[in-house]
Amino acid sequence: MKNKNYGKELILDLHYCDAKKFNRKELTKFFKQLCKLIDMQRSALFWWDDYGLPPEKHQTEPHLKGTSAVQFIMTSNITIHTLDLLSRVYLNIFSCKDFESKKAAEFSRRFFKGKIVNIITIDRK
Repeated sequence: MKNKNYGKELILDLHYCDAKKFNRKELTKFFKQLCKLIDMQRSALFWWDDYGLPPEKHQTEPHLKGTSAVQFIMTSNITIHTLDLLSRVYLNIFSCKDFESKKAAEFSRRFFKGKIVNIITIDRK
């Protein structure tokens, strides 16, 4: 157990994305398809966004306006932050079960029609 990895984390930054995909319906579809692709069992899904808030309470700054969500999976979680005004997606996949990072990154790039500007895979010890 001394040198065995505990898990893996993919950190992915996508720019120039299709911001029309930054809503609960599309993001739910994304989580379902991604989890199927990388063989992860979905659990609870939680949201942080302007949904249901009066317009005067909506975020308006480019680095804040968007949707954040945590898709819990049986082996940890997938976290996403979208920025509507900047057309960016920030995605983290952490799991103690192995998965194909490159496959997850390429799927995410295609789904959001963006460009990968940063991709890091970390083996957690």
